[in-house]
Amino acid sequence: MVAISFTVTAAPLPADAAGAKAKTYANCTEINKKYKGGIARTSKVKNKGGTTKYKPFVSQALYDANKKSDRDKDLIACER
Repeated sequence: MVAISFTVTAAPLPADAAGAKAKTYANCTEINKKYKGGIARTSKVKNKGGTTKYKPFVSQALYDANKKSDRDKDLIACER
């Protein structure tokens, strides 16, 4: 008789998916240190200001926590 054993391990969830509280940054300088292209609410949003140098990081929770930094209200905070 042969016994077969399987071990299943789950990969850790990203902070966004785990329901952890998103970090609130003081200003765009702080956001751009970590996210050079800013933070977009969804991947479908378009930048009102035209072309940008960097692609924004997409995270609804992170955007919502920092939407005060979205001056042109295009759903991308601190784009550059």
